[in-house]
Amino acid sequence: MNGLLTDLYELTMAAGYFAAGRQTDIGTFEFTIRRLPRNRDFVLLAGIHRAVDYLLNLSFQPDEIAYLRGLESFRKAPQGFWDYLAAFRFTGDVFAVPEGTVLYAGQPVLNVRAPVIEGQIPETYLLSAITFETLIATKAARIAHAAQGRDVVEFGTRRAHSPEAGVLGARAAYIGGCAGTSNALAGFRYGIPVMGTAAHSWVMSFETETEAFRELQTLLAGQTVQLIDTYDPIEGARIAARLGKPLWGVRIDSGDLLRLSRQIRRILDGAGLSDAKIMASGDLDEGRIAGIIADGAPVDAFGVGTELATSGDAPSMGTIYKLVEIQHGGETRYTAKSSPDKRTLPGTKQLFRYPEYDLLALHTECAAGSEAMLKPLIIGGRLVEPVPTAAEIRARAAAALNPWPTAGRRTDHSLLLEKLDEKLRPVQV
Repeated sequence: MNGLLTDLYELTMAAGYFAAGRQTDIGTFEFTIRRLPRNRDFVLLAGIHRAVDYLLNLSFQPDEIAYLRGLESFRKAPQGFWDYLAAFRFTGDVFAVPEGTVLYAGQPVLNVRAPVIEGQIPETYLLSAITFETLIATKAARIAHAAQGRDVVEFGTRRAHSPEAGVLGARAAYIGGCAGTSNALAGFRYGIPVMGTAAHSWVMSFETETEAFRELQTLLAGQTVQLIDTYDPIEGARIAARLGKPLWGVRIDSGDLLRLSRQIRRILDGAGLSDAKIMASGDLDEGRIAGIIADGAPVDAFGVGTELATSGDAPSMGTIYKLVEIQHGGETRYTAKSSPDKRTLPGTKQLFRYPEYDLLALHTECAAGSEAMLKPLIIGGRLVEPVPTAAEIRARAAAALNPWPTAGRRTDHSLLLEKLDEKLRPVQV
């Protein structure tokens, strides 16, 4: 994994730690949800798999080191630092909340305990990777909830902020409850069901819709989904009905979805195709889907792209990665920020989950009858158990979302604050 995939100040701090003789200090860094995104009562955690891949494979290649050495910022960096980077590997410990878990504001996601340089450099990557997938998984959960049991297919790669974001977003959307994705690489890489048949260009490439529909049926048989709104959706539905089976169903991608779906349902039923399904797509989100269902539209499935792949109404989240304690010279010092609106709590923490509320405590505490949410993931630079599959994480998420999480779930800090006596009070950093 490319060691330069980070902010420059992570690397200047690394050089500074080394020059100050602090490279053997053991720091604990904590990834925390400072604030929930707007329009969100909770988030569904995703992206931990990327943290694992990054930390286990993080290294610096000779050309990357040569690039850094040429920067003015590193003009005074000692030779030993470059030797250190050449041999760099992550050797620390990571405890993390499992993917597919519901979390709230103020709660920790993971902590990294490692020699301070090893813990500092990953900050940028971890914040980016986990925050992005968590936003998409949460959006997918909201959309799937609005669909009330109807399948939702993730269609968003062409609208994602990069092709790779499309792949990772597809995985996160599946975890959040989507039935599948249009992204072939996501299917190959993560074992996600892939779905998709033909676009409007397919229909337009033939002289008639009938010919286009017939050729698609010849290829796909019972998997055929005819896209019927290239010209006139009602006439497209009639053509699909005349051709008959084999047919999974039809898709409408524009227009008045309520009116069209009702007319199309009558056409299909009248042709003896009562088992043929209607899929709707086209600038959908959870609000529009909820409205379509509330109006009684006979829509069986939804394809969602832009709003899902970008978490359109909430594209960012206030996550932080801060030093909470450091061991230097045989002593442990507990650290925290005290600046207005950005205060943090010192000490390595554990989140204990009870049925009614969550309890935030120091990692050395116990809480009978609860589940400790931060679980060992990497110990001594080695993965302690295999990363779950996307399907396994999806099942965990489904359990976490049933019943639907309530807004304002309480996180009790009282035990933690009780333990932070004068000896453990934050030191401004």
